[in-house]
Amino acid sequence: MKTGLVLEGGGKRGIYAAGVLDVLLENDIWADGLIGTSAGAVNGCSYVSNQYERNLRYNIRFAKEKKYMSIYSLITTGNVVGTDFAYNILPNKLEVFDYDAFEKSPVDYYVTCSNVETGKAEYIQCKSLRGKNMDYLRASASLPYVSQIVEIDGKKYLDGGICDSIPLKAFQNMGYEKNLVVLTRPKGYIKKPENNLLANLYYRKYPAFVTALRNRYAVYNRTLKYIEQQEKQGNILVLRPSKSIKVGRMEQDPKLLKQMYELGKNDARQILDAITLFLSK
Repeated sequence: MKTGLVLEGGGKRGIYAAGVLDVLLENDIWADGLIGTSAGAVNGCSYVSNQYERNLRYNIRFAKEKKYMSIYSLITTGNVVGTDFAYNILPNKLEVFDYDAFEKSPVDYYVTCSNVETGKAEYIQCKSLRGKNMDYLRASASLPYVSQIVEIDGKKYLDGGICDSIPLKAFQNMGYEKNLVVLTRPKGYIKKPENNLLANLYYRKYPAFVTALRNRYAVYNRTLKYIEQQEKQGNILVLRPSKSIKVGRMEQDPKLLKQMYELGKNDARQILDAITLFLSK
């Protein structure tokens, strides 16, 4: 029976999952596979490469870096997350990513992307994060309206969260029967419909993606109900913030980011025995 980690996105709220993952690393707890959407995929790769606290370090260090995630980056590059800084300079020079360890890891790693032309989620296994594989990670975290479409092998992608924010069912369909699901919203959260007037303006060439944008809230809320059902049946273990910390999608306050990270660590430690038992072979 294969075990998995399913990580929700949420921009800078995703640092909650980084805290959870570091507790797993502290205790040498490994799943067979990991699937993440957007920030979940970004934070998840440091778990696969066994780089303890890497996510915390660069999020705090570059919280206010205008070339990382900012309106400045959006205006100057067309992407709210600076492509060259976030996916080249940062992992290759400033907070070095261990590509070799990632490639040798026994943990299978999947990234969730939204196909702009089909309006469907795609789940791409990346055995490396070199070359175009890094582009899949970038595509998964490319927010609509404030990011350019990422084209890979003739396919056009954006934020995986539009089509599948919490890819539990997809991972189960791949054979991962026991999953630790890490959410970034407290219990009771329900996504509300968004004003999608801009959808037709920005993505009029991609009607299927416009439909996905409009239906996102409904799909998300159905997924939460499915998670609740699976949790009651004992098929999954769920970790979510035990209290509300107002961390914005583009949060630049290092103190709030550190609080969210520590909450993830504390919540994971509270049920560490249950996690260990659940993910045990």
